Amino acid sequence: MGRVVSLGSINVDHVRRASDAELASLAERYDWFPRQGQTVRVETLPDEFAPDTDEITHGGKGANQAVAAAAAGATTTMLGVVGTDHERFGVRPALTDAGVDADRVGVADAPTGAAYVFVDPSGDNRIVVNPGANAAVDDAYVDAHYDAVRDADCLLLQNEIPAEPVAALLDDLAAESTRPTVILDPAPPAGVDPLLGRDAVDYLTPNEGEYAALADALDAYDGVVVRKRGGDPLIVTAGDDRFTVDPPTVDPADTTGAGDVLNGYLAARLAAGASLRDAVETAVVAGSMATRTAGARAGIPTLDEVRAFRTE
Repeated sequence: MGRVVSLGSINVDHVRRASDAELASLAERYDWFPRQGQTVRVETLPDEFAPDTDEITHGGKGANQAVAAAAAGATTTMLGVVGTDHERFGVRPALTDAGVDADRVGVADAPTGAAYVFVDPSGDNRIVVNPGANAAVDDAYVDAHYDAVRDADCLLLQNEIPAEPVAALLDDLAAESTRPTVILDPAPPAGVDPLLGRDAVDYLTPNEGEYAALADALDAYDGVVVRKRGGDPLIVTAGDDRFTVDPPTVDPADTTGAGDVLNGYLAARLAAGASLRDAVETAVVAGSMATRTAGARAGIPTLDEVRAFRTE
């Protein structure tokens, strides 16, 4: 079914179901507070920013995408770093139980990365990411696991770990005679520009907010763009070719992680040799199905479930 490596963030998600009034108050208090559907990275959170949480779950774009790729049938490896508190949250066992090889996940002298996920009454989310141990992904760590990346069929990247070692990795891969297909999810968009210009990036998967934020940089990008648009048709641009994919109608409970499911499925299906259109169509269905259950990973469907849904 293909080999997928996800190099990226591993977080503990603190989920808060918030009213529109509470979200408006937070936006007024903090100028960095995300808009609907947006993810922002904040290196240091103020002491008073301590939202009550309704649920603590496992997350991180890198880890979520790895779990989705495994659910889609790929042999999947997670590369990233957790903190010294990872055992308390069961971070690595959760990946292993989901079918992901977590043996190469490192441990840093820092807290595991945290994401504060605010879910509004309509099921849309706003996410504040505090990197924690994710910031410890450096050149030495990436170099130590270069073989796993080079030998994969598909590499999943996001922007919740430092960009510098990722940029160096992409330059090294570009010099290889054979290399994995690279899918970059430019979330959050701040600071991702240096990665867009790398020759090794084959697919870019922005949502509407990220697409707008990166408009100037995208002018110079000549790879495939899979533009995620919530409940609207996805727009896929590959050179002069362009097509759209309609998402299925579902009753969403929580959109957190839907884009991660789409990315993980896209990687797994491309690694398995599927055509671009078929891979995107399968990934869109999987991402839509995942929104029916609260939590970034709880609703990730298996490939058999996706196939059954597509034939209904």
